[in-house]
Order: sequence, then C-alpha cells, then structure tokens
Amino acid sequence: MNHPTPSLHSSRSARLMALAQGWFWLVSGLWPIVHIGSFMAVTGPKTDTWLVQTVGGLLAVIGAGLLLAARRGAVSPEVRFIAAASALVLVAIDVIFVWREVIGPIYLADAAVELAIAIGWWMVRPSVDSSTR
Repeated sequence: MNHPTPSLHSSRSARLMALAQGWFWLVSGLWPIVHIGSFMAVTGPKTDTWLVQTVGGLLAVIGAGLLLAARRGAVSPEVRFIAAASALVLVAIDVIFVWREVIGPIYLADAAVELAIAIGWWMVRPSVDSSTR
C-alpha cells in the first residue's frame, strides 16, 4: 500500500503563506534597522536599540528565506515548521511582555498578526506527489 508523500513542489497555499509572511517579516524586520526613530515612535521607547535591530535583522533574514522558498516553489516541511514556530514564539513574547508591562500594548496587534500566520500555516495542507497514489 503506497502512502502519499509530500512533493518537492509546494502547494499554492503554502507558497502564498510563505510570500505573505516573507514580505511582512522582511519589511517589519528592516524597519528598526532603517529608521529606529519611527519604529520607536510607533512601538514605544527602547533602551537596547541594538537588540531591537538584531531581532529585526533575524526576522528580515527569515522573511527573505520564505520569499526565496516561495519563489522556487519549494516550501518544505522544515520551512513550514520554522515559519509557524517562529510566529508562535513572537506571539508568546508579545503577550508575556505586554502582560509584564515591559513593552507597550501595540505589540498585541503584532501578536494577533503572528497568531493568524501560525493558524494559516496549520491550515495549509502539504501537496501530495500524484506519482505515489
């Protein structure tokens, strides 16, 4: 009995998820690097701007990786895991540190977007290689 195996090629919905998250993370990750002043005007003052810019750089790199995977049509299970799990980490960080009053409530908006991203990944089904059916 042959079981379907994920194809090397991604489903259209996986590519769309990778594109959406990729662009969101690339742009939002570059924002504090390119203009920390406007970033802090929206998100509140920061004492360790180097840390904000480091996290921004990491998000931008992951975003660029998602865009490359989408462009190639090769959104692997590993890429999906990194995308969804990273979004869930940001949800946890946003909620915990807003609750502790370390960061401003504006971060709950980011938590909502990140949660939507994680749910989107959960809803995307892997494509199936028709040659194994």
